[in-house]
Amino acid sequence: MTTMTKRMLPGTRALRTFEAAARHLNFTRAADEVGLTPAAVSYQVKEIEDQLGVVLFTRTSRSMQLTPAGAVLFEAAADALDSLQRAAGRARRMTRGSAHLRISLSARFAANWLLPRLPRFKAAHPDVELSFDITDQVRDFDADDVDVAIRFGNGRHEHALSHRLFDMVIAPVCSPNLLETGPRLKEPQDLFHHTLCHLDWKTDEMVWPNWRMWMAEAGIDDFDDSRCLAFPDSSHVVQAAVEGGAVGLADLAMIANDLAEGRLVRLFDIGIGVAPGHAYHLVYPEGSAEDPRVLAFREWMLGEAGQPGR
Repeated sequence: MTTMTKRMLPGTRALRTFEAAARHLNFTRAADEVGLTPAAVSYQVKEIEDQLGVVLFTRTSRSMQLTPAGAVLFEAAADALDSLQRAAGRARRMTRGSAHLRISLSARFAANWLLPRLPRFKAAHPDVELSFDITDQVRDFDADDVDVAIRFGNGRHEHALSHRLFDMVIAPVCSPNLLETGPRLKEPQDLFHHTLCHLDWKTDEMVWPNWRMWMAEAGIDDFDDSRCLAFPDSSHVVQAAVEGGAVGLADLAMIANDLAEGRLVRLFDIGIGVAPGHAYHLVYPEGSAEDPRVLAFREWMLGEAGQPGR
């Protein structure tokens, strides 16, 4: 089993640099995306302008815009890079063999849910070879050479089939040591005497459950969350709880091993869900519905998640 990342196509760095600069209209953001310095981005754009004999950008002290010539080249560059990326994905798929299944998923889901269960899949399907694309980005199945993806969201993906894996429950957890030696934790109000942490994340459709929302579910209105620690990554919440310094709001499915092995303990019977319709989903292209590798992985995943096969 291997882990793979998105590769840069050979001979396309200058084109990708220009495309990123034209999309962002900002050399610094383009530099962050393509792994160069802003000065290097500016140099590559100047080289293209000199080679073509045209001006691609107009710059002022406050903004940067594409010239009409730059807009024409930007559209062509975006189309060309997309076509090349899709062709490269098909080429890689042709060479990796019919027994190879490539899965795209987040690092959190891989480490906390999938990897501990993989020995059972390998025992049931020893003929299927797995590799992984670890990312939070939504991949294109053709362009990025991905067979199956596991994604959190509403499950709606164009030209793809989606299966909801499990409902998510967010609840307070802490280390056994904190439970034994810290201030008492017999009722929700006792949490006021502890350091509380949660994931700070929201989209246009939802807000990830936080302590204000959990306290409201516990019957505590107008909770002052100004002293709560908000982390940008859920792994930081789990780490803070495991190390014994805080009580964290965690997704129980993602910390099942920590709970089973005694590193964390769930507090109270009150849990809250995420926004309606949002969950982890198994997603794959419509055209792969009869692919034996995809079928095997789908049925195994739904079984592990406690869902009936579809």
